[in-house]
Amino acid sequence: MMTTYSFLRFDTVLGALYITATPAVLSAVHFEAQARAPRCFAGAREDGEHLLLQRAAAQIEEFLIGRRHAFDLPYATEGTPFQRRVWDVIARIGHGTTATYGQLARAIGCPRSVRAVGAATGRNPLAILIPCHRVIGSNGALTGYAGGLDRKRALLALEQASMPLFARAA
Repeated sequence: MMTTYSFLRFDTVLGALYITATPAVLSAVHFEAQARAPRCFAGAREDGEHLLLQRAAAQIEEFLIGRRHAFDLPYATEGTPFQRRVWDVIARIGHGTTATYGQLARAIGCPRSVRAVGAATGRNPLAILIPCHRVIGSNGALTGYAGGLDRKRALLALEQASMPLFARAA
C-alpha cells in the first residue's frame, strides 16, 4: 500500500516553510529554498484543510514568536537506523541549549563518528521540530544548516531571547 502525503506551505518570519504529513503523522518540515528537501515531499498534494498540518503550522508560528518552547505533534522519520538514533538524540536537546556533533556522537555510542553524525544531522527531515539548529561545532561555530546559517543564527537568537535571565549565565 502506498502512503499518501499532503503538504501545507506557509510564510514565516524566516521564510516559507513546507510541512508534509500522512493522514496521521508529520513526515517533513523544510524551508522553501532548503538545500535538501525530504524525499516524502515528492508527490505530495497541497491540502490546506489537513488538521494536523494546520496544527503544526500554528505550533511552529507560536515557536517563532517565542510563545512555545516544545511541540506536541506526532511525527515519524524515515531514515537509516543510524540517522534515526542521531535524530532521536537531537530531539532531546533542550530549548535554549546547544550540543556539539561530538557530543551527539558520544551520546549514540559512536564517539568516532562525528562526520557521520554531521551528515545525519544535515538530512534531518523535520527542521525546527527536531531542532538540528541547536547542533554546533566543537569550537562553538555555527556550522551547517540545511535551511541556511542565517536561519540557524535567528533560531538560536530567538531561543536565547526567550530564556530566563538566570539561565543565560550557565
